[in-house]
Amino acid sequence: MKARDVMTSGADVISVDATIREAAERLSRDDIGALPVCNSERRLQGMLTDRDIVVDVVARSLDPDTTQVSSVVEGAEVVTIGADDSLEEALETMKRHKVRRLPVIDGHELVGMVSQGDLAVNLPPEKIGELVAEISAAP
Repeated sequence: MKARDVMTSGADVISVDATIREAAERLSRDDIGALPVCNSERRLQGMLTDRDIVVDVVARSLDPDTTQVSSVVEGAEVVTIGADDSLEEALETMKRHKVRRLPVIDGHELVGMVSQGDLAVNLPPEKIGELVAEISAAP
């Protein structure tokens, strides 16, 4: 199986020009913990998490109404998986980078997301146990 076979298609994205308040409202409304950040051509520029908002905006007393998403994700490594990459590659990428979700790229376009849950229903339980242990291990 490939990433495209298990991904959630049509991932909701937020613009690099959006404000942190807009991003926080979307995260809350959709009950999700992360949003892919894309430019106008739907090219992935980063991932914004609820933790990023707390650590990089709230804790630094920045104004969420004027702080742009781009200023939070700028310079951060974006970990992705190709649409035709195997589930094993997705698993290893998640373990190596300690992430619970991966944006799926086809060419230069974001086409979906693969989550830890997506892998959990498509891989043997022992592999998922390894993934959870790796992600949860202290740095």
